[in-house]
Amino acid sequence: MPKTAGIILIGNEILSGKITDANAAYLCRELRALGVDVRRISVIPDEIDLIAREVATFSRDHDVVFTSGGVGPTHDDVTIEGVARAMDAKVVRHPLLVGILERHFGAQLNDAHLKMAEMPEGGQLVGHESVRFPTILMRNVYILPGVPEIFRRKFESIREQFRDQPIHLRNVFVAIGEGTLAEHLNGLLLAFPALLLGSYPEFSNPEYKVKVTLESRDQSYLEGALAEFLRRLPAEALVKVT
Repeated sequence: MPKTAGIILIGNEILSGKITDANAAYLCRELRALGVDVRRISVIPDEIDLIAREVATFSRDHDVVFTSGGVGPTHDDVTIEGVARAMDAKVVRHPLLVGILERHFGAQLNDAHLKMAEMPEGGQLVGHESVRFPTILMRNVYILPGVPEIFRRKFESIREQFRDQPIHLRNVFVAIGEGTLAEHLNGLLLAFPALLLGSYPEFSNPEYKVKVTLESRDQSYLEGALAEFLRRLPAEALVKVT
């Protein structure tokens, strides 16, 4: 059975529109390429009780969970405490993280910096072989930062452990609208009911009107569906296949 994933974005700055999140879109693409099925994305504020409730629900309902944001040294970085509360665990300082901070900040190290050494008791540190600051894993919850550059670097250090049977994708760009296209799509699904089929209209691109996506974990099944779809399409409707 393919792995399922949930993503929790934490931060008032996202909900207020001050920051545009880039991490969820990146993570969805990466996980899909690995064969992991993202089932839900949630955006919540920096509130410990709400984080705890959301993490507890996501952890129960998904194989893996990723949080983004709220892990720095400031007053609104409360993700660690929220995750700990969700798991009924205490917040502790990990000696390895303390050592990393001591080496980095030296004499300037203060209590705010040491907040970044905190983690839920019973958690693990993963991915430290290729990044300076490892990722905290609490049961099935991976706690990642909100800064996109650091988020991506840390995910790259652990990405291979999520590899599953890949989801193969083919894109078909057509020059007819969804109203005309619907009949062809419905017929295709009757012939290939296990196909994951998407239809996305484009109103500003002069080259095509709709992008159709065909997906399957079975490469031969996908190629058979693609061949059938192209056979059904009027020749003049096809723009390109990728």
